[in-house]
Amino acid sequence: MSKLNRRTLLKSGVAGLAASTLASPLIAQSRSVRIGSYGGYFENSFKEHVYPAFTEATGIAVESITQPNSSDWLVTMQQAVAAGNIPTDISLFARDSMIKASRIGELIAPLDLSKIKAASNLDSYFVFEGNEGPQGVGAMSWFSAMVFNPNEVETPTSWADFWDTDRFEASLGMGRNYNAGLFDFTAATFFDGTETMMSNDGVIAILEKIAELKPNVALWWTAESQMEQSMKNGDVVAGQYYLDVANLMALDGFPIKPTFPKEGNLQDYGSWCLTAGSDKAAEAAEFMNFSSDPAIQALMSRKIGTAPLVDKSMTDLTDEEFNFVSGAPAIRPAYEAYLDNETFIKESWDKMLAAS
Repeated sequence: MSKLNRRTLLKSGVAGLAASTLASPLIAQSRSVRIGSYGGYFENSFKEHVYPAFTEATGIAVESITQPNSSDWLVTMQQAVAAGNIPTDISLFARDSMIKASRIGELIAPLDLSKIKAASNLDSYFVFEGNEGPQGVGAMSWFSAMVFNPNEVETPTSWADFWDTDRFEASLGMGRNYNAGLFDFTAATFFDGTETMMSNDGVIAILEKIAELKPNVALWWTAESQMEQSMKNGDVVAGQYYLDVANLMALDGFPIKPTFPKEGNLQDYGSWCLTAGSDKAAEAAEFMNFSSDPAIQALMSRKIGTAPLVDKSMTDLTDEEFNFVSGAPAIRPAYEAYLDNETFIKESWDKMLAAS
């Protein structure tokens, strides 16, 4: 989510529009809730556009808490819950962190979905079922997409096109980290997707296919700026990159264009979770219900640059606004495989990259 501080506000929509689509504001009461979110531009956008609309609609004041990335925050919350001094009522967790928290137990509380009726607007995948029942309601998502230089190559239609040396020899930019997406792209393109990643034999088969791609990769990037600069100066002509940032670069006149190949692009997402021990379950449910409203999902797309978790037809987003942040089909990361078999996958990946 560190990439979100690069997003700029889209010039449409106002917070009042979202508030007007919801229930009338309640009589002012001394109700409040502490909500954690990633800092910087991301948190500031919530404080400017989302939280005021929520307070106007419900009368519930929001105290914004800056939290680091999900994995670091999970450690912080584990220590805080054990000490009985929790810093937030609601935290924003990626799916892998939710899985970890659910397995640890007593870190995130089960949710009463009868109090979060708008969550029915979301695909069931975005309502996380943990060991104690529903424990997360999707907040927003983001895509890692296929990108290319339209001045240099024709639009690729499949991730399989990247294995064509005649088209892409020493000209691709791909994520360097083992869980950056290439595992998932390859599994979805040549194998049975997530299922293949659940066994060591499947992991090795995927890696052997990725090894065939290595001659076509000019850059294994770990920092967003590396891929950005390589696309700008022509060192790479295609690869994987963040959908929203690629669109911003294109608007600035740089030769980059994102596309959704037939297998799809990688979609990750964050969820709102109620901290175990919080006495604000009612207020948290109201916020999660508010966040799941299609009008608020559209507001976040316009003002924060995140992809909505509801169908486009439920929102008033134009095709241009929707395509700026989202698309179809989506490839969902193999979270359980990465968690359950992390050591083997990472070590095997590193060996593959190091091999000549």
